[in-house]
Amino acid sequence: MEQREIVQQMQEQYTLSQRRVCQALGFDRASVRYQHSQAKQERDQALSERLRRLAQEHPRFGYRRMGALLRRQSQSQDQCTNHNHKRVQRLWQAAGLSLPRQRPKKRRTPPQSPLAQPPTRPNQMWCYDFVHDRCANGAVLKMLTIEDEFTRESLAVEVGGSLPAARVIAVLARLFLERGVPEGIRSDNGPEFVAQVVKDWLAEKGVQTHYIEPGSPWQNGIAESFNGKLRDECLSREWFKNRLEAAAVVARYRRYYNEERPHSSLGYQTPVEFRQAYDAAQAASHNVQD
Repeated sequence: MEQREIVQQMQEQYTLSQRRVCQALGFDRASVRYQHSQAKQERDQALSERLRRLAQEHPRFGYRRMGALLRRQSQSQDQCTNHNHKRVQRLWQAAGLSLPRQRPKKRRTPPQSPLAQPPTRPNQMWCYDFVHDRCANGAVLKMLTIEDEFTRESLAVEVGGSLPAARVIAVLARLFLERGVPEGIRSDNGPEFVAQVVKDWLAEKGVQTHYIEPGSPWQNGIAESFNGKLRDECLSREWFKNRLEAAAVVARYRRYYNEERPHSSLGYQTPVEFRQAYDAAQAASHNVQD
């Protein structure tokens, strides 16, 4: 029951003024007297319905990321709508859309090492890893995921049943032609990554290989983070008939991740927006120097 209703009942029962009841109960009289305007109630109701629809599309988003998504949509439609985080949080909680709290996992303190140094520009450090799943027909899915650690862009998600070292090289070769050769690439010690043919090919291209310590997935945190989102927001929500369908759905998710999904570590920009802003800043800096 709201404070306003409690005060009204007390007034009627004991024939007291609103001021006396608020003093007795310790309520803020200004809050009790405040009335939502009809227009505000309608706006809140419309936003609540919109949040419910978006929550069905993005069930793993919290109110902060949802607020960023709402603001991005309003900007793209040239709307001046108030979607500040406090309002979104209030309506989000009132609609019962808050995600269940998870017990924090006990994590070892990661050791300080050169691998932990964050990159400062695009193409400085890439990372790659594998994700596994199955189709509805029982076919095995193996996905090679590659990201740029600075921009957080998903550079590729190669879907197949078996991805041997030769296919890993083929995917990397295509990316090198499209985006240039990175300074280094980070991975765990999977057999495809430590294969001599892969190490020799990368050395020939001038790429430094960085292998994390066994049992230390946090040293490949960017890859682990993307893989978790891929599974949470795509693989766990889809049921693939076959590998072709899986490849199409995953490709669509990769585009969405790069171009539409707000990324909290990038100030709720998308990876593509972050890279474009970086490129624009670099170009402006060079023009000033010239």
